[in-house]
Amino acid sequence: MPSGLNRLQDAPVRCMIRPSSGGVWDAPEGPEHPKATGQPWCRACKQRWATCSQCGELAPIRGGTRAAPLCARRTRPDETFWKSCATCGRADRINAGRCVRCAVEQRLRAELGDASGQIDPRFDKLFAALTSSTRPTTVDRWLNRSAAPRILRALDDTDLTHQALDGLPAGKAVQHLRSVLVAIGVLEPRDEQMVRLESWMTTAITARPDPDEQHLLRRYAIWHVLRRLRRRTVAGETTHNQLSTARQQVRAAIVVLDWLTAHDLTLATCTQKDLEAWITSDEATHRREAGHFIRWATSQKLTDLTFPATKWGGPQQALDAENRWEQARRLLHDDAVKLEDRVAGLLVLLYAQWPSAISRLTLNHLDLHGDQVKLHLGREPLTLPEPLAGLTTQLAATRRGHAAIGHQEASPWLFPGGQPGRPISAAQLTERLRQIGIQPGRARSTALFQLATDLPAALLARLLGIHISVAVAWQRASAGDWTSYAAEISRRKATADE
Repeated sequence: MPSGLNRLQDAPVRCMIRPSSGGVWDAPEGPEHPKATGQPWCRACKQRWATCSQCGELAPIRGGTRAAPLCARRTRPDETFWKSCATCGRADRINAGRCVRCAVEQRLRAELGDASGQIDPRFDKLFAALTSSTRPTTVDRWLNRSAAPRILRALDDTDLTHQALDGLPAGKAVQHLRSVLVAIGVLEPRDEQMVRLESWMTTAITARPDPDEQHLLRRYAIWHVLRRLRRRTVAGETTHNQLSTARQQVRAAIVVLDWLTAHDLTLATCTQKDLEAWITSDEATHRREAGHFIRWATSQKLTDLTFPATKWGGPQQALDAENRWEQARRLLHDDAVKLEDRVAGLLVLLYAQWPSAISRLTLNHLDLHGDQVKLHLGREPLTLPEPLAGLTTQLAATRRGHAAIGHQEASPWLFPGGQPGRPISAAQLTERLRQIGIQPGRARSTALFQLATDLPAALLARLLGIHISVAVAWQRASAGDWTSYAAEISRRKATADE
């Protein structure tokens, strides 16, 4: 049996650059041992570009460690060992041929230029961003596997605008290309979730065959649901959860209208007995969201029906305070967990934040001036204690998404995502937290329950950015009594005045 296989069986083989990577190899028989070092490396490091720790040049990594990567010439100074790129002459290749960066440039000139290779002025910024990417291998893979080149060709002589992309068939390829164009400054940023919701609502309304139902649904969807959502997102972008909730409310209204039509009824002629019969029937769906529509119709004097809202009675699952503190201690001190996961997990465990809210934090939410680190989750800033303050400061300085295009250093997001210029999605962040043992919903409920026991509702709302009615409901659920707290504050003021 070959000695290499013996080594694989006797002990786990680790990548020379990232020993903790776990070994993701190109070949099923095990890792590749490059000629330059003879040491194993994983697929990610084989394709990685970084700034050489010795010469300071951005280049393919051929040796060193993740913290101190080395380029080809610093890994093996023997210049006769390395092959030169056939186009640019750069001597850092193990095999002869064209380097990836030159291959990408040639491909782009063919896709975005004329017969002579001159780039169309519309694509100047895109060409510059792609050819200067710090990860040309990723760009090359994107060009080969995505539909982006075909989409750009389909635009023909059309200017690159949001409207031009909106006219193309919707899909992930168009969505990703749009995020790339926004990240490099070709397109202005816009609230994509809101645009998607508006388009969906327009389609849903025009699909109603009855003009009166179209008018009614437009009043509810556009002038009630959408307007209320716009008021809530005036300072930011619409989240995916908000988009889903608004869709569910409009779908519920459509379900009610379909039921009324099927039974030859209208909101004006439907009786309370008819409504209750539908609610208790097997065919009823979207019951909770349907209540929003009925109550709105009642407030608009379109019907006399009543549909009481279900009052929240507190958390329904067991809350483990000891487990909460145990997880918080682990994230505060366990350097083996990724930094971004530690900070996100601590914001859930200590400050009861939803992953959707955490994912949309920007550098503007942080105040790093002075000796204290402050985080704005609500109207009043929170002063972060150590070591969370240090972890947050480190994250702000080193954060980096997975996008290969765009300037990651200029990204405003505290948790950048995989799409250029976009934050990590709430779903992805939730999954990452689950992988380190945190159930965000349960952890947030436990944190909020304990915080509501220790703080008055008004202060809780101002610090955590939650609605005052939510804070009051959690205070009641935790049986917090703040009469003595208010009296103590009054006594402090009286003593200070004396």
